[in-house]
Amino acid sequence: MKKLLFLPTLYLIVNCSGKNIDKAEQIKKYYEGLQNSDYDQIMGVVSDSLTITEGDYVMNFDRESYYEQFKWDSVFQPDYKLISVENLNGEFTAKVAVESLRFEFLKNNPLTCEHRFHFNSGKINKIENLDCKDADWQIWARERDSLVNWIKKNHPELDGFINDLNIKGAQNYLRAIVLYQKR
Repeated sequence: MKKLLFLPTLYLIVNCSGKNIDKAEQIKKYYEGLQNSDYDQIMGVVSDSLTITEGDYVMNFDRESYYEQFKWDSVFQPDYKLISVENLNGEFTAKVAVESLRFEFLKNNPLTCEHRFHFNSGKINKIENLDCKDADWQIWARERDSLVNWIKKNHPELDGFINDLNIKGAQNYLRAIVLYQKR
């Protein structure tokens, strides 16, 4: 009888820990894909729909809209470094440092944040942005607002770049930074 109970218990332990290793590996592959600008690698570990939250702000993506976000982000030449992946009772949290031209301008480079990952049918379907302990949001806001106001006054053709989350908007954002820095 003990042998009969031991085998199913052993199977559950091995099976559950294997799933957890797979989830941690998926998170690593997700960030490798971002680092290497490999959209296909990212899509290999992400569900057909992905939700990213930032406090109360919720962004829902399908594959096509996430690709637009991916292209927007790539304009700023980000450098992703996965610092750690932790599994606490089946909840996976990743600590990631990101450097980019945008974060450099906003004087928060690198930006180190924690993200909680959720899975559905074995794929990442939600990422919660939790905390960016080293961020100085006051400096971020000051730099952003200064840029937006200066562009509105001196280059109205670029006004609205801050809310234009496609590749053209990102290119305008970068162009705005360059013009602002040359003023």
